Parts: sequence; C-alpha cells; structure tokens
Amino acid sequence: MKDHYATLGLGSAATLADVKKAFRQLASAHHPDRNTSKDAPQRFRAVQEAYEVLSDADKRQAYDDNRRRNLLDSPIDTARDIWQNYFRALL
Repeated sequence: MKDHYATLGLGSAATLADVKKAFRQLASAHHPDRNTSKDAPQRFRAVQEAYEVLSDADKRQAYDDNRRRNLLDSPIDTARDIWQNYFRALL
C-alpha cells in the first residue's frame, strides 16, 4: 500500500490547504518539463495520485480507513513501506 501522506511529506492530520500546498511544491519540483532526472515522471505521477486521493473527502476517508486496517493487519509490511517511501523521498 502506498503512503500518500509520505509521498507529499505530510502527516495524517494535514488539512486540505496543507495537501494543496505540498502538491504544488512537489509537482513543480518533479514535473518532467522542469526536472531532467530519470525518475521525475514516476515521482510526478506518485505526487498526482496522492493529491487525487487526499484532496477528495470521500476518497481520503476510504484511504484512511483502509490505511488503519492495514496497519493492524500487517504492521511490519506497512512500516517497511512507510520507511521506504520516506527514504525514497529524501534521496
């Protein structure tokens, strides 16, 4: 499961304004027209996907519910995914 909050560099308590601000900054930084890195298109798509889910109230609620359920079902796998996304965002 992808951690959309980590993709945008936010916590789960982020407001809609926080989500929009993070999306604008990251989309600008990773847009393939502005960033010549080989992984820029992939990161840009991940940022877009995270924004689509977290900016829509219904999708965000479903995502949060599923996220809580997954944390309880497989905490080790979830922790691994969260840390991998975190370190990938740093590099």
